[in-house]
Order: sequence, then C-alpha cells, then structure tokens
Amino acid sequence: MPNTYTQIYIQIVFAVKGRNSLIHHSWEEQLYKYITGIVQNKEQKMLAINGLPDHIHFLIGMKPDCTLSDLVREIKKSSNAFIKENKFTKLRFQWQEGFGAFSYSHSQLDDVVGYIMNQKQHHKKKTFKEEYL
Repeated sequence: MPNTYTQIYIQIVFAVKGRNSLIHHSWEEQLYKYITGIVQNKEQKMLAINGLPDHIHFLIGMKPDCTLSDLVREIKKSSNAFIKENKFTKLRFQWQEGFGAFSYSHSQLDDVVGYIMNQKQHHKKKTFKEEYL
C-alpha cells in the first residue's frame, strides 16, 4: 500500500506517584514543552497538553506504526529525568505506574481539546459557600 491515511486520536492521562501535587506552576510549561518535544521526535502530533499539580492530560494524533505503551513509557522515563536534572522539586519525583488512554473521533477533537485546556477550571474545588449556598 503506497499511501496510508489514518485518524487515530488518543487522550493520555497519567499521575504523579501517590497523586502527590509536585508539578509546580512555575515549571509546568517547561514540562509540557519537553513532553511535546518527545511526542514530536517520535513523529506523533501533539494536539493539546495541560494538567494539575498531580496529573497531566494530553491529546495526540498517532500514526499506526507507533506503539502507545512504548510512547508513554518513553515520555514518563524522559520527563522524569528532565525534572530531576533541572531540580524542579526537592522532593523525590516519579510518575505513577500505568496510564489512561481514550480514543476519539475527529468530530470530538474540539471538545477534548477544550476539556484538556480547561483542566484547572474543571478540577477547581468549590468552596463550601459555592457548593451549598
């Protein structure tokens, strides 16, 4: 087959070990750029990335020759080393085992990108007053 055309869109979610809130806002953008670089170097397309201090979400367009588990393993391994080398945290940083992966159709991309880019608002905890009054 001389030409291959695919539309494979995967949202990947993984957390800091123990769901510890170790990703600080002062360096999260550097982390996201680093992870984007890994995805691009593996010839995949980063569509959105964002998260919270204890976990991240990203959406990629995948080529069929990429193995998802290998890609995630490389992202975790390399980004873990990046965090340690840059001494972003004095605490021991490590990603939790495993990850979530969810597939989407092309027609769902805008909604998924919006969901990822609004992670902080989505997870914002309501105060007692907002919740009950």
